[in-house]
Amino acid sequence: MVCDNCHERDAVVNLTTIVNNAVRQLHLCERCAAERGVETTVATPKHPLGEFLQAVQQQSLPAGADAGRCTFCGQTMKDFRETGRMGCARCYTTFESSLRELLRRVHGGPRHIGRTYRPPSDARVEKSGALGELREKLRRAIEQEQFEAAAELRDRIKVLE
Repeated sequence: MVCDNCHERDAVVNLTTIVNNAVRQLHLCERCAAERGVETTVATPKHPLGEFLQAVQQQSLPAGADAGRCTFCGQTMKDFRETGRMGCARCYTTFESSLRELLRRVHGGPRHIGRTYRPPSDARVEKSGALGELREKLRRAIEQEQFEAAAELRDRIKVLE
């Protein structure tokens, strides 16, 4: 298909505009699309966390220091600085010293201060398990059109909630 604007080059962009409920399609080449402000190349966005970690890490380590390579996935600390992501779970032990220094610089200290995870009490777990079981029975009773049993199950669920 030829460009609708210059009629010289192949169209690679299909631009659809809607004005007053009228749909208009333009088939444009890269040059004509760029003139209209349509971006034709898709760039992968950089992860902002990766940029931040890279800046902090570059401040804390000399340019040549790279803490090695993960023996399992092959990722380097340079890869982590570029992406902000570890390659596998074993990367954490491989790059432990570098990560500790990075976290110390980011958080201001080596220890976590804040909320910690507390597992729910046994009674709460049992209650939620019983509620889930009753809700499943209620669903099955409704599917089988056993409305008296469904009403009884509904009442039992309300009492537990």
